[in-house]
Amino acid sequence: MIWLTWRQFRAQAITAAAALAAFAIVLAAAKPSLSGVYHSSGLASCHGAACTGLASTFINDLASGAGIAGVPETPYMIVYFLSVVVILIAPAIIGIFWGAPLIARELEAGTFRLTWNQSITRTRWLAVKLALIGLAAMAVTEAFSLIQAWWAAPIGKAVGLGGTGSIFSETRFGVFVFPTHGITPFGYAAFGFALGVTVGLLVRRAIPAMAITLAIFAAAQLITPLIRPNLFPTSQTVTTVAAAGANVTLTANPSLAFTATVVPGQPGAWIISSQGINAAGQPVSSVPAACEPLGPQTNVTHRGRGPVTSAPGSNAPNNCVASHGIRIAESYQPASHYWPLQLSETGMYLALALALAGYCFWRLNRRRT
Repeated sequence: MIWLTWRQFRAQAITAAAALAAFAIVLAAAKPSLSGVYHSSGLASCHGAACTGLASTFINDLASGAGIAGVPETPYMIVYFLSVVVILIAPAIIGIFWGAPLIARELEAGTFRLTWNQSITRTRWLAVKLALIGLAAMAVTEAFSLIQAWWAAPIGKAVGLGGTGSIFSETRFGVFVFPTHGITPFGYAAFGFALGVTVGLLVRRAIPAMAITLAIFAAAQLITPLIRPNLFPTSQTVTTVAAAGANVTLTANPSLAFTATVVPGQPGAWIISSQGINAAGQPVSSVPAACEPLGPQTNVTHRGRGPVTSAPGSNAPNNCVASHGIRIAESYQPASHYWPLQLSETGMYLALALALAGYCFWRLNRRRT
């Protein structure tokens, strides 16, 4: 049975191995240049607060020459962007081309009449297929992730030191970085493969099953960032406007909004939400009357037409709001919760994969030949 599985799966296995080799070659070729920029920036030997400025300079050097904001144009940006995209779509591709046809192809071609009437039971047939191909899917996806993490290690170190700028500035909790690093690729690969197998069993046609698998997996990818902050209990703190590095936004309602950038005493924390509160601990959304004129006159808008934010380098709105006793309440995930969140998200998708696999066993054994 193992030999038969290999014979049927060898084309996909060879394609995956070739893609993985090409991915590794491209990043290995780009590694010396990236390492050279990193060492020339002085980050490798810096200490203390000076590292933050050097880290931002390094990040900006990698993005220098980019034209439109957010569009990768420099070689480093292109390699980084494409490598992350490869890891994000790998589980979907596995589900489409490995999972969906696994049973659907047998049902569509009618070969199930021969396959499931031999001495090998349906349970054993499916168990071997799911185990071997599923493990291969997880290994390939994680290999992509490890290779990319090896190449992007200097970028990760710079971001960890406080470097900001361009698409490189996402922390390890970022919406693109988190699902492509650590152990989460294991869970996504297992789920994508099991999802494809289940849809193929239900739809019984390979092509429609591929399309449905892609749609469901894409929906899961879009929903997950919304539930990720709640996969592990968050922490809360209350601090001053200055300590939170908060940017005060005065809107034309008039109302007040805060965007905190740091959590005091928690370097690398992931800020989930931040809001202003008064001395009694109650949320504050209205702008103190004395602070309304402090919005820059060039950006003043009429009621209902948008926000008025403080001018770059101006602390007047921040100071005014703080002088009225308004503080910042932050909800966050500390840096120490990175691996618990990784385990939670991976466990969630592995559990979904096991549930789908269990359903496939049940459904297949109930099916009449």
